[in-house]
Amino acid sequence: MTHHATPAPRSAPVHGTRVVHGPAGELLARLDGDLLRAGAVRYARADRFRPPVDEPRSTEPVDATGWSPSAPQPPDPLGLDVFGPDSSRPLPPSEDCLRLTVTAPADAAPGEDLPVIVWIHGGSYVSGAGDAISYDPASLVREQRLVVVAVTYRLGVLGFLGDEVRPANLGLLDLLSALRWVRRNIAAFGGDPAAVTAMGESAGGDAVAHLLLTAEGPGLFHRAIIQSAPLGISRRRAAMNATMARALRQVPDDAPLGVLLAAQQRVTRRVLPRHGLRGAMPFGPQYGFAPLPSEDRREAVWARVAADVEVLVGTNAREAALFLAGRTPGERAPVVGGLLLEGAVSALTAAVYGRAADRFVDRHRRGGGRAVRYTFLGGPGHHPLRAAHATELPLLLGDAAAWQGVPVLAGREDADLRTWGPPLRAAWAEFARSGRPPTDVPDLLHVD
Repeated sequence: MTHHATPAPRSAPVHGTRVVHGPAGELLARLDGDLLRAGAVRYARADRFRPPVDEPRSTEPVDATGWSPSAPQPPDPLGLDVFGPDSSRPLPPSEDCLRLTVTAPADAAPGEDLPVIVWIHGGSYVSGAGDAISYDPASLVREQRLVVVAVTYRLGVLGFLGDEVRPANLGLLDLLSALRWVRRNIAAFGGDPAAVTAMGESAGGDAVAHLLLTAEGPGLFHRAIIQSAPLGISRRRAAMNATMARALRQVPDDAPLGVLLAAQQRVTRRVLPRHGLRGAMPFGPQYGFAPLPSEDRREAVWARVAADVEVLVGTNAREAALFLAGRTPGERAPVVGGLLLEGAVSALTAAVYGRAADRFVDRHRRGGGRAVRYTFLGGPGHHPLRAAHATELPLLLGDAAAWQGVPVLAGREDADLRTWGPPLRAAWAEFARSGRPPTDVPDLLHVD
């Protein structure tokens, strides 16, 4: 596989600003060494519990030198503090969060037609942010000479719960709006609007898969990278969603944000014991509400659009280790406890992630599409979170400092990131560029 690594910058790094002229208007972007960043760019506006409205061209220069605010959210239940170990990049929550950030090579020229990756963050549809420091795409952009767009969208009750009174799937509608912005504007940053890859991990990967079910989605991106999507718990959720929607309808539309988030947490705590694995991710896309088809049509729709989008779909070998670590009697009986843990990790990984990913790939191929199935192995060495959920992310985005203190880096040295990161980033970039499957990373990936 050809990695197409970026040559050394043609000139010394520059810090300052630059005006980018495009359909969105004049964007005052920030020069960050050999990168150009246009941050906190509004792609749409939306009132609470209302669909987004695409942002029109601005008649005034737009300050795009900052970072996108995070969507309002309660504390991350998994403790995956992707916002970083300090406040070096504060992302204060705001309901005015329909923003994106473009990172491109500083010397990219309009019309250069670089491949584009649109990053959709995970977090069980209740946490995270596109501009979280752990998701910084700087290394990916520098090494592979492409453009990355990080999207922030509505979460939780504000984005992924609805009924006949409050619209459902608002977060998916946000993502479609962001993709439309990319199609209109990315050429101004040197990106190719005809070579867009939607890339997401966990709930972000689940969102990418569900965008394929929308009438508009397959026309807005041409390849998809779906990492660790919990598709095994994406069906038969209607009764749970209806129960949650009824409970949260008691909170007025104009309630203070804190009241709304507190009600979201109360409802979430009640759901898990009643709905099993599905209750572990109570928010998410809802079938039968725009822009999604009814649940009984989803397989047919996925098959129908398969030929239009190439997909790279994968799971981590021990996804569930992140959720089960420390929950078995391993300390009292190390051998037995270890065996119990590995059995539970294997069973839960297959139920939530693995079997559904296999079915997705098989159906996509039967529908006439190109699909690559990978398993992330975690690299050499053994530690409790080897190949657990999200452990591939520090190799793709951010750096060791950005991931400091986050559980997924347990047992991994900085040298590992320097050794394994570049080939994995090259593999992902090559798929975005050409659709070729990863071939040069046998220690990290098993590819079918």
